[in-house]
Amino acid sequence: MKSELVDVSETRRNLVVEIAPDLVDAEIARVAARYSKSVRLPGFRPGKVPAKVVRQRFRGQILHDVAEHLVAHAVEDALGERGVEPIESPDIRDLVVNEGQPLTFTASFDVVPEFDPGDLTTIELRKPPVVVDDEAVDQALERLRQRAARFEPAEEAVLSEGHTAVVDLVRQTMTEGETAEPDRHEQVPVEMGSSTNPPGFDDRVTGMAVGDTRQFQLTYPNDHGVAELAGSTVDFTVSLKELKRRVVPALDDEFAKDLGEFESLDALKARVRADLEAEAAEAGERQLRHDLLAKLAERVPFAVPPMLVDREMDRRVQEFARRLIDQRIDPRQTNIDWAAFRQGQLEPATDSVKSAIALDQIARRAAITVTEADLEGEFEKFAASTGRSAAAIRARLQQDGELPRLAAGLRREKAVASALGKARIVTI
Repeated sequence: MKSELVDVSETRRNLVVEIAPDLVDAEIARVAARYSKSVRLPGFRPGKVPAKVVRQRFRGQILHDVAEHLVAHAVEDALGERGVEPIESPDIRDLVVNEGQPLTFTASFDVVPEFDPGDLTTIELRKPPVVVDDEAVDQALERLRQRAARFEPAEEAVLSEGHTAVVDLVRQTMTEGETAEPDRHEQVPVEMGSSTNPPGFDDRVTGMAVGDTRQFQLTYPNDHGVAELAGSTVDFTVSLKELKRRVVPALDDEFAKDLGEFESLDALKARVRADLEAEAAEAGERQLRHDLLAKLAERVPFAVPPMLVDREMDRRVQEFARRLIDQRIDPRQTNIDWAAFRQGQLEPATDSVKSAIALDQIARRAAITVTEADLEGEFEKFAASTGRSAAAIRARLQQDGELPRLAAGLRREKAVASALGKARIVTI
């Protein structure tokens, strides 16, 4: 076999291959013999069809099988001899295969070339100090108060600002002359003054007493935040069932004790401050990691293969769609321009691929590996969060072919830790 590796670009390679005629003919004979034993043709006993007849009747299929077998082995052998690892299976083109002639083809593929990520000790990262001021603590305590609010029957007789109305609601939408089926809801809490209320809704229900029913019509503005409602007209029928007032507890020792684990308000404040400091420290570590990856991406000296960028863009689109689904939003029912959204991921996806390539190179040069203990640790984490056994987690990942990806991710995390350990971190 003859083969030549041609550099098309820094990351693209062509492997030009020629396989000798005698090897091609030997493979044709082998495949034809296999066909002779399995095919059924009128006038011939099973397994007794002459090879010449088989070659005539099944020439196309035989040559296809021959090419498939020889090409796969030729590519594997040629790349193995050169120590070249394609990112994905090569694209085969210009394939020529005929009896008595050499088989020729070109295999095109992308690679990640070796490069020097440079001296990691020259990387300087700025780490903000962990500072939590009194205002941040006060805001966190206020959020706790608001979450602990309870609803009590209102003393006032009619609905007004500051009340929460419990209503039965019938809503019917009309858009461009079409009237939708009415939506009916019972015992719906409506907080007066809430930004989620339809525009003009509060004014129409103000002054209602328990037992009252009002019918009215509202038109949503054309720039309304919910695209499906923008410009539409909605008929409402509202029946007031209960009138309540939201009561927020006082910020005192009793409030702290009601939360279950604090003896005083001071103890609660101390815990809130500690939690905020932990969150700030975690945010600082995330920013430190982000800045490190950005600096590593800058050290990749070549344009990364488009295939890897496309794959990362697709992953980001799928992840965003999954987040919408987790929020009970159907991605297909949104007005998102998915093509534009995907294109908007081009730059961050490119940087992400570059940083991953740099981490792989750092891991390779530092001989960083992932051990069985590392994998078992990940299985245990997954098991703890899902309620399944570590063995079941491993089996599922293995079945789905995800173990190599998990190992690659762990290897990169080790490379991140190594790079952070060498970088100069300045606290600002």
